[in-house]
Amino acid sequence: MILHQLVDYESLRLIWWALIGLLLASYAITDGFDLGAGMLLPFAGRDDVERRVIINSIGPVWEGNQVWLILGGGAIFAAWPQLYAVAFSGFYLAMLAILAGLILRPVAFKFRSKRDDPRWRARWDWVLFFSGFVPALIFGVALGNALQGVPFRLAPDMRIFYDGSFLGLLNPFGLLCGGVSVAMLVMHGSAWLQLKTQQGPVAQRARRYGSVAALLTIVLYGLAGVLLWSYVGGYRITSAIDMGGPSNPLLKTVEAHDAGAWFSNYATHAWTLAAPVAGFAGALGALLGLRLRREIFTLLCSALSVAGIVLSVGASMFPFLLPSSIDPHASLTVWDSSSSHLTLFIMLVVTVIFVPIIVAYTSWVYHVLWGKVDEQAIRNESGHAY
Repeated sequence: MILHQLVDYESLRLIWWALIGLLLASYAITDGFDLGAGMLLPFAGRDDVERRVIINSIGPVWEGNQVWLILGGGAIFAAWPQLYAVAFSGFYLAMLAILAGLILRPVAFKFRSKRDDPRWRARWDWVLFFSGFVPALIFGVALGNALQGVPFRLAPDMRIFYDGSFLGLLNPFGLLCGGVSVAMLVMHGSAWLQLKTQQGPVAQRARRYGSVAALLTIVLYGLAGVLLWSYVGGYRITSAIDMGGPSNPLLKTVEAHDAGAWFSNYATHAWTLAAPVAGFAGALGALLGLRLRREIFTLLCSALSVAGIVLSVGASMFPFLLPSSIDPHASLTVWDSSSSHLTLFIMLVVTVIFVPIIVAYTSWVYHVLWGKVDEQAIRNESGHAY
């Protein structure tokens, strides 16, 4: 027997759908508090020392956290090449804006303290704010547009045509989802700052802003759900589904349905309700943790909320990965847009070997760096890189 036939094609596609969700949720949880802390920098830190406290709380770990973004992007490229092609062509300018923010972040970290000039440092502080706000906003906008459907079509030879524009992505529902993303990451960043800074002005302001962000997360996420139920239409496959069939999206038929179609998975598979419940419950727990100053509890709850909100998008859309708003038949699904059976199996073997290594190393790094940032040490310029 050929080795890759030990796992059937249908199961591999389902496994990779779940893995992509876990990788994206892992990125949102780990790099999310970095982005949130960056957005809080000009507000939670009022002077240079306080802002350096915030920077040094994320400085040693932010770069390693981006490994999950690289893994997620690489996994999409290898496992779902059509999804990668459509997303990176249709969202090209949006991706450039995200990359601009992520590229400017290390530049700001390195250059901020090169000159002892308050105006120089203030400019780089706002660059760090920008590098946190823009990716957080656009990631949310992208998910909001995926729920609505993206204006692309496929030619019979599988050539991709995208008929939308960058400004078209900035529609009301997309911006609402962007607001959910910004609010939840500010909440997550606040939880991190409460954990990593001493009980002083920075932690107090972080708790105050984080409490507002947690409330906004609950309200905006709930509002997005209401609109998804009452206004934003979903999609359904109307032909027979060949879960182990060829990767050709044009072999099926799909029709756009009225609002509320994305909630059918929750009715059919009740366990999927765990994702939105975690989104709400985690945000509520983070709010309580911030008010009660329960540091680890708050961070765990905010991480639960972030994971739940991200995973709820995939749970709602399954088996769709990216529906087409202008040609629903061309919509990409788990069952018809993946790589070959052999490719998915090889990638799974690689993942099983290397992801535990990455998790173990990351856990060791956080263990070594555990503890609070010492404000006095920063004042004395001892042992801090930023």
